[in-house]
Amino acid sequence: MKTIHAILLIALAAALLRASDSLAQSPLLDSRLKGFDEYMRKLLQDWNAPGVGVGIVVSNKVAFARGFGYRDYGKKLPFTPKTLCPIASNTKLFTTVAAGLLVKEGKLEWDKPIRDSVPAIRFFNDELNHTVTLRDMLAHRTGITRHDTIWYKSDFTRKELFDRLRYMEPKEPLRQLLLYNNMMFAAAGYIIELSSGKTWEQLVREQILAPLEMNSTVYAISDMTNAPDFGVPYTERRDSKEIYRIPYYEDTAGMGPAGAIISNVEDMSHWLIALMNDGQFSGKQILPPEILRATLEPAIALPNSEGETRGFWELLNASYGMGRRIASYRGHLLTYHGGALDGFYSQVSFMPQEQLGVIVFVIGRHCSSLINTVTYGIYERLLDLSLTPWNERKLEIYQKSKKADTEARAKAGAGCIADTKPSHPLETYVGDYENPAYGLLKIGIKQGQLQFGFHRIRLPLSHFHYDRFDTPDDEQDGKWSVNFGTNPQGDVDRATMSLDEAEATFIRKPESLDASMLQQLAGGYESPTGSKFRVALQEDRQLYLLNPGEPQSKLLPYRGLKFHVKDFSDLTFEFIMENGRAVALKQSDPAGEYINKRTGP
Repeated sequence: MKTIHAILLIALAAALLRASDSLAQSPLLDSRLKGFDEYMRKLLQDWNAPGVGVGIVVSNKVAFARGFGYRDYGKKLPFTPKTLCPIASNTKLFTTVAAGLLVKEGKLEWDKPIRDSVPAIRFFNDELNHTVTLRDMLAHRTGITRHDTIWYKSDFTRKELFDRLRYMEPKEPLRQLLLYNNMMFAAAGYIIELSSGKTWEQLVREQILAPLEMNSTVYAISDMTNAPDFGVPYTERRDSKEIYRIPYYEDTAGMGPAGAIISNVEDMSHWLIALMNDGQFSGKQILPPEILRATLEPAIALPNSEGETRGFWELLNASYGMGRRIASYRGHLLTYHGGALDGFYSQVSFMPQEQLGVIVFVIGRHCSSLINTVTYGIYERLLDLSLTPWNERKLEIYQKSKKADTEARAKAGAGCIADTKPSHPLETYVGDYENPAYGLLKIGIKQGQLQFGFHRIRLPLSHFHYDRFDTPDDEQDGKWSVNFGTNPQGDVDRATMSLDEAEATFIRKPESLDASMLQQLAGGYESPTGSKFRVALQEDRQLYLLNPGEPQSKLLPYRGLKFHVKDFSDLTFEFIMENGRAVALKQSDPAGEYINKRTGP
């Protein structure tokens, strides 16, 4: 029976290969794609789309590669198969395969706690530290949601992002729900560096891009724009049909492993050929087939969201492997992944059993859903299926969404309470506020108006009501709302913002004291009752209260010579100076003040 089964499998594989080979032949492919050019021109017109690039791979051959519309809408330069565009999250499968090469070498493990291989990694709690695996990270099943505001438009290095994992609190139990997380892929890139001694960029270039002859593929926008053929980001105004140019997203160094690769239809067809042929390209074994199979193993299920919410049931029972999704499209197995980054969108997919692959690049945020519309339409044509009205469906959704968003913005601010004013003079809000995960929120002042500075975003702040200040609703950077808070002493000491996944509180950074001043404050003190204690400057360059028989308490810098302690915000300690020397430590709380006299060094 095993022999018969094997013969049947070989025969089936041969039949599929013959079918794909015959499809690759021009007459049949041309027949299946009859009317496709006209269809694409209609899509561009319906969507006011700047440009689209399309590639089709059949078996191990590029069967179709063409651009539609413009790679540079302003200069009316045509989109071509050589047009370089950021592929964004389609980078993730490259990172997964690169990690797989280290798994093959025995330097990493898919399914053992990642800390066994990389002791430097830290998560939010010990449970995650002892259980999270590399597969969990690459399958978005850590239970930690995305927190993209940590890295978006920030200057954080890859190591700094890696170190911030410890501040990302899980929202769900481990391995229960797919919560997409770019930070985990940035961390995976740093893990690759720690484990291989090479940067993520070096390893991917040497082990994947170069052997696959992806010679035009780069990592940086500056390298892209030095090439002769590259895409320029344009999109549609949110309240009109005007197409306008937007800035490139260039802050990709830290997040490179999650989305920095820049490529074109020609180069990506080499990658797709290798994926579709067990790692072989141009007659050579480039990628280990066991690694590619591992990325396809379903790691966590996805809901049938479009079916349940909109009645679109063509794509069914999707799951996420590592760096890519797997689903059934109208009864045909499909593996795919999308990419999205400030004006550039992509979809890379193939049907393993039919040996058909499709690459779609799109310029324009407003027409990003074309990556799916075009992809599904091509498969339906190549498989000789009836055509699903994806364009009509998605266009209706977009038009309704645009109308609803415009109407919603017109009603912004309806909750404003009139005739209120800030609790403090504007100057007292100025300062740096810090969150351990998200970094610095900088509040400045210019010509009597507060200024908002977060990562690379700079906008003015206007008073909304009470201690809430809002930025304008910027077309690119959005609208930000900052609510300031005070401590029991009445000082502005924190700022809260709703970010990508939850509210985050930023604590005002205290004024810093130099080491010589801290040394002067350290010494012996005596309470009003005669109890002696010490203020000590320890190795972390922080002052601590040391009372015999009690846990030490860190004095947290607050303002000038005032300090807080962690557990009581209404308790302050202020050093009293005379002739440049600390002579007492004043302790204040709601019940009163106590003077602790200096007794010695």
